[in-house]
Amino acid sequence: MSTLVSMAAFALAASISPGPVNVVALGAGARFGLRAGLRHVGGATVGFTLLLLLCGLGLQATLAQWPGALGVVRGGGVAFLLWMAWRLACDDGRLATDGPVRAPSFRVGAVMQWLNPKAWLAAVAGMGAYAADGDLDQVWLFTGIYFVVCYLSVGCWAWAGARLRGHLAAPARMRAFNRAMAGLLVGSAAWLLLEA
Repeated sequence: MSTLVSMAAFALAASISPGPVNVVALGAGARFGLRAGLRHVGGATVGFTLLLLLCGLGLQATLAQWPGALGVVRGGGVAFLLWMAWRLACDDGRLATDGPVRAPSFRVGAVMQWLNPKAWLAAVAGMGAYAADGDLDQVWLFTGIYFVVCYLSVGCWAWAGARLRGHLAAPARMRAFNRAMAGLLVGSAAWLLLEA
């Protein structure tokens, strides 16, 4: 039982702490509502748990043979974060527009995790801590626990954004919120570059 609690605590600490995926979930909830935000949450959860499972099945050992691969992931992640920050900063702040405006999708949530160095660190560290011996039962158990905790954690960010939606109905407030979210994404990108 203590192993299960420890696994859940690790998953909670890594999943609920601020990061680019959670910032996008917050913004999606605020801009598009909880239902749309939960599509992003579902994608982020599936994307991360697939990464976690593959790390448990040996992906980290394979990547260790190509150290440059992690640099490519980091560079792609930084570029993606900066692109998203730019889109947020340029948004006009209107919740209802005549043109098509798309919420972050399931696919974007999943891809974000694979480009998110925080996700890679959590996956490698988690599997290193709980399934380093390659025990497949432990790999599957940890992945299952992480799936539930990750969905609930990222979902809390989308829910918080949806709760802010009424306050952000004025375009000026939404623009300020979007620019704050863009600043957080730029900060996340800068942190990733400094940690390189």
